[in-house]
Formats: sequence, structure tokens, C-alpha cells
Amino acid sequence: MSKRVVIVGGGVGGTIIANLLAKKMRSEIKKGEVTIDVVSDKPEHFYQPGLLYMLFGLKHYDELVRDERGLLDPMVELHLHPAIKIDKDKNEVHLKNGVVMKYDILVLATGSRPVPEMIPGLKEGGNWFYEVDACLKLRNELMNFKGGKIVLTIGLPHKCPVAPLEVSYMLDDWFRQRGLRDKVDFTYTYPIGRLHGLESVAHFAAKTFPKHGINTETLFNMKEVDPNKKTVTSLEGVTLKYDLMITIPPHKGAQVIEDSGLGQNGFVPTDRFTLKMEGSTNIYVVGDTTNLPISKAGSTAHFESDVIVENIASELRDGLTPFRYDGKVFCFIETGMTKATYIMFDYNNPPNPVTPSALIHWFKLTYNKVYWLTPMGIL
Repeated sequence: MSKRVVIVGGGVGGTIIANLLAKKMRSEIKKGEVTIDVVSDKPEHFYQPGLLYMLFGLKHYDELVRDERGLLDPMVELHLHPAIKIDKDKNEVHLKNGVVMKYDILVLATGSRPVPEMIPGLKEGGNWFYEVDACLKLRNELMNFKGGKIVLTIGLPHKCPVAPLEVSYMLDDWFRQRGLRDKVDFTYTYPIGRLHGLESVAHFAAKTFPKHGINTETLFNMKEVDPNKKTVTSLEGVTLKYDLMITIPPHKGAQVIEDSGLGQNGFVPTDRFTLKMEGSTNIYVVGDTTNLPISKAGSTAHFESDVIVENIASELRDGLTPFRYDGKVFCFIETGMTKATYIMFDYNNPPNPVTPSALIHWFKLTYNKVYWLTPMGIL
């Protein structure tokens, strides 16, 4: 009897898993023993890290988007209807068009989304670059900014955890190139008692921010924003005035996860090694959808996908799931417009940022161009 693998989500994790699994199980698929379905609410696949470059006019939208069908292996079936309910007891995925899909193995790759409305006034008073329209709006704000106070605020949790650092370093360079840096007072805030969740990255920022003239305010958890007075107040009782506020909004997972009772705030309780949903034997979770205390980044989804594919293939063939995820993550960090560093770490080895260089910056720009090989399962 044919086994059906359903993948909910057409982002980087879901697409990689579909393509790698199709390559690995091509013989079984041709024989009709295995089918692979991807459920996505969008026909396009968007490269989200490119928004950081779009913000500064270095990337155009057309460079960051591809047709999802064109990225998927021909043996993978694509369903362009949102999933509105997942019934884990009946092994069913319900689509908005009324179709009910039965599965033997389910992969949740539903990602995460900015939710600025969680903070009163943030949606009206803040600007962010984590979504296309918001990014273009902030780009226009920056192009018309002639000086004043810029405050960067950060909500937790959020994806692309080094992006707040990157945009800070890049803004410093960008304003210097325009001869405006001496007219800009820039303050970076962070919700905990250091400048980043990863201790070594926080130490790196603490050493380098003064060289860039970046002010800092830690233990700053956003409570409310007053768009009229142009102030942001923290739960700790600190109020900062701004002329332009850039924010990283807090994130939630997909609504279908909450509506199906699979996880709080859309994040699914996940075993850190097997990447299976806790309490489930046939549901895998990848990328931003997990509740694991590791970076919500594309590379995380990539490394997790390799493990998930190997275990699904092994499970379908012989009932075994011997592979384990070790927490591996890799992130480039832009430290300006012309230099970058990187971090690589796992559950047992903390990150250690290397000395920034132009070479690493160009490595990141190169990866931006060849990214499309990643979801295709080639890179």
C-alpha cells in the first residue's frame, strides 16, 4: 500500500525536504509505493534574507522570488491551498478548498511571521524590514531621513536572529557614505541583559558597537509605543524618544498550528534530536516551526532537513529512525556594507565570531545569488 508524506509549508525547509526525499526515494515513487505532497499558501518562493539588502536598494524584489513549482522535483505534488486544520489523531490535513489529505508521515514547515500588533502602538509607530511592503516603506523613510534619533527595538522571539546586528552595522556605514552619520543618534536596544541571545555574539557586539558610534540599552522589553509623541516605553520603565523607530517585531508561528492545538503561539514542541513533535511518532517539525531554543534561521532549517529526510527514508524502508540532529547552525553577519563575519555552532560547541573581512562579505553575497540551489536540494 502506498505511503503518503505530506509537507505543510513551501519555504526553505519544506522545499528542501520535498526535493531531497524525492531524489532519495525515486525508485519507490516510480513504483507508486510513496507519494510526496507539498501544501503551500503561495505560488512563489521568497528568499527572506534578501530583504536586508532590499532595504538599502542593493536587491530588487524580482531577484528574491522564484516559482515554487519550478523549484520542486517533478515527482512532488504541489497544492496551492492553505492548510486550515491539522488533525493529528486522524492523520489528516484539511485545506481551505475543502480537500482533506490523509498522511502516513507529516512534516510541519509552516515557518514564523512578524506580529507587531502584539505591542500596543508598534504597528503604527514602528518600521521593519521582515516583510516586503514594510521593507519598502522603511527604505523610503531612510531615503528621506536627514538626521535625528533612530531607535532599534527588538521583540522576542524572532527569526533571523543576527539581522538586528547586521542592520545596525550597515546603517552606520550607509549614513557615513551619505555624509549624514554625525547627524544621526542611533540606539540599539535588546530585551535581555546583553546585546544578543548568544553570549559570544553579544560580546562581539559590545566590543564593536562603540567603534561604530552605536548607543545601547539592554533589558529593554517593549511595552508600548506612542506614535504621536514618538516614544517607546519598556516594561522596565525606560522611555526612549525617536524620530525614526526601526523594530524587529515579536514573531508567532502559523495560525494553523494554533488553531489545530499543536503548539503555543504557533510553535510546535519538538524533540531536539529526532525533530519529531513531542508525543507523536509520525510528525516531523523543521525550521522556525519548532520551539527549540536555537536560531530561527535558514541554515537551521537546512541542517535539520538533512536529518529529517534520512529518517523519513529509513522509516519508510525499514521502520528505523537512526539519525540525530546535533543543533548545527551557520550564520553570516554583515558588519557594514563591505565586511562580514560568521558564526557556526551546535548543541555542544558555542559560536565564536571570526575577524570581519571583505572576503566573508563577498561569500555572503555569492550565497545570496546561488541560494536557489539550496531549496532544490543541490547545495
